Amino acid sequence: MAHVHSPGFLALVHDAKSRVREFSIDEFVKRLQGGEQFIVLDTREDHEWAQGHLPGAHHMSKGTIERDIEASIPQKDAPIVCYCGGGFRSALVIDNLQKMGYTNAISLDGGWRGWNERGLPVAVSDAAGEPIVQK
Repeated sequence: MAHVHSPGFLALVHDAKSRVREFSIDEFVKRLQGGEQFIVLDTREDHEWAQGHLPGAHHMSKGTIERDIEASIPQKDAPIVCYCGGGFRSALVIDNLQKMGYTNAISLDGGWRGWNERGLPVAVSDAAGEPIVQK
């Protein structure tokens, strides 16, 4: 279910989107099918991640990514794609990553909802934390 966002939040997102690079879901899938490789970061909250995520994604919530990314991904030119529920929070994240010097960070417009609407594969983790890919 899509959230009803406040005008102030939407203004922040609109401002960030004017500066960040975005992939549509279809463009991202096409690039993956073409063999391009990306570090995929799920920027949603823990409870959202636990319900499912893109296969191969790593979890770094919007609340911690700026604090933790340099230790996890020190290469500032690494190809990074961030997603959230619909592409708003990930745009805010990418805006901040660019300010931190990341030059190849991209927001996935449509995010988790857009991915699911297309029936693309998703992953969940089993009790041991091992990923299970399911359709």
